[in-house]
Amino acid sequence: MGGRRKARIAIIGAGVSGICLAVKLKLSGNDDFVVFDRGGTVGGVWRENVYPGVSCDVPSRIYSFSFAPNPDWDAYFARGDEIRSYLDRVVERYGIGPHLRLGEEVVEARFVAGEWRVLTARGVESRWDFLIAATGLLVQPALPELEGRNAYRGVAMHSAQWESGVDVRGKRVAIIGTGATGTQMTCALAEETEHLYLFQRTAQWVFPKPARRYSVTTKGLHRLVPGFSRLADRFWRVAFQGTISAAAVSAGWQRRLIGGICRLSLRQVRSKELRRLLTPVDDPMCKRLVAASGFYRAVQQQNVTVVGEEIERITERGILTRDGREREVDVMVFATGFRADTFMRSVNVVGRAGRTIEDVWSDGPRAYRTVALPGFPNFFMMVGPNSPFSSESVMRIAETQSDYVLRWIELFESGAVAEMSPTQEAADRFNELLRSAMPGTVFSSGCASWYHDSRGSLMVWPWTVRSHHRMLSRIQLSHFDIRQREEAGRSGPGSESGACP
Repeated sequence: MGGRRKARIAIIGAGVSGICLAVKLKLSGNDDFVVFDRGGTVGGVWRENVYPGVSCDVPSRIYSFSFAPNPDWDAYFARGDEIRSYLDRVVERYGIGPHLRLGEEVVEARFVAGEWRVLTARGVESRWDFLIAATGLLVQPALPELEGRNAYRGVAMHSAQWESGVDVRGKRVAIIGTGATGTQMTCALAEETEHLYLFQRTAQWVFPKPARRYSVTTKGLHRLVPGFSRLADRFWRVAFQGTISAAAVSAGWQRRLIGGICRLSLRQVRSKELRRLLTPVDDPMCKRLVAASGFYRAVQQQNVTVVGEEIERITERGILTRDGREREVDVMVFATGFRADTFMRSVNVVGRAGRTIEDVWSDGPRAYRTVALPGFPNFFMMVGPNSPFSSESVMRIAETQSDYVLRWIELFESGAVAEMSPTQEAADRFNELLRSAMPGTVFSSGCASWYHDSRGSLMVWPWTVRSHHRMLSRIQLSHFDIRQREEAGRSGPGSESGACP
């Protein structure tokens, strides 16, 4: 075995998961890491999404790191700017700033001779022992293939590319898409626009999200009494996991409760015709459950029209639907989501023997236990394929996966291992278990959603959140191809070794 030395770690992405791992590394005593990000600031999805009404659909009390509780959340469900400020404070508190390489986009990462060679768009190459893809899940905007999209002469943009200078007050606005973003924007813009057209391809179930704010007294208690804060966080975690998370994976009372609340909330719509238009054909939670405050109230305003007719094409002045009607608008927003199955594929990641991510994911994104790939030594993913992002706070997913990665880094630094990657057999066995468990989940009840990859396979977690934590609470060496330091130095790139017993 080789002697002890600190690992050199490259993290791609300065969003929630990248910041989480960076702090965990700092707390473990490792300062030899950098965090690359193509953006000019940290925040990831919360940096990119600044559209009106943007907020989190997970309770704010559990949308924070366990090592950095936030007593100052303004509301039960935090606004986007609140979350960005929180992440900025975490970066400052733990001294992550000097490790950030903002505005440096990684275009290629190649495993050569036992190390990762990372190349940025500026042509700068650096070398690292570990490569961590913390590139996020909802990062590549999806634009609809609509005829005439480039012919429109007004202001048009994807919701993740909101132009801060756009003033919608007194304007005619079209929102295309009724997912979480479309519903949040509808609630925020209904009062400001001359007329708001919401173009709906398929109806979504909307869970009524409480709009309550925390009082000054409650914030003071969270700040001054740590026990109270811990108790509140525990309450929200148990409540969330015991209802939303449980309803996703088992057909018990929780699923009936969530479905009943959604159906009861829809009864707020007085017009039978509009209610029929807004009633989904699939079961609640089959798609990502949309949580919004005041959506059904907003769509019943006189200046709001929900359009259920299919879009024929985009015109110079607006949108033409299949019924032959053209609606002229001043601003057009594509709230059409993201290509969720891309993960880190914007980077050309090349593993052992020249294997690329595109090669191993030709049949769709797959991973070993949500974090690793066969043939890609010392490479880990944060919030990768089949992570429990449908039923857990991404903050806590990131913590679970960060702790797992740190266990491997500790083994590396102790000299016990030099290279590690899961065996193909272990990865295949895990993914077979995933496939066999999917039919019992609500996600398999017959809808199409961004939970599916381009081939229609589900990318979600089919078990409880606790099982994900238990699974990653320890390393199973027998599932990995392991190389010792001397062996890795002799073998060079492209050679193989046996699995550790």
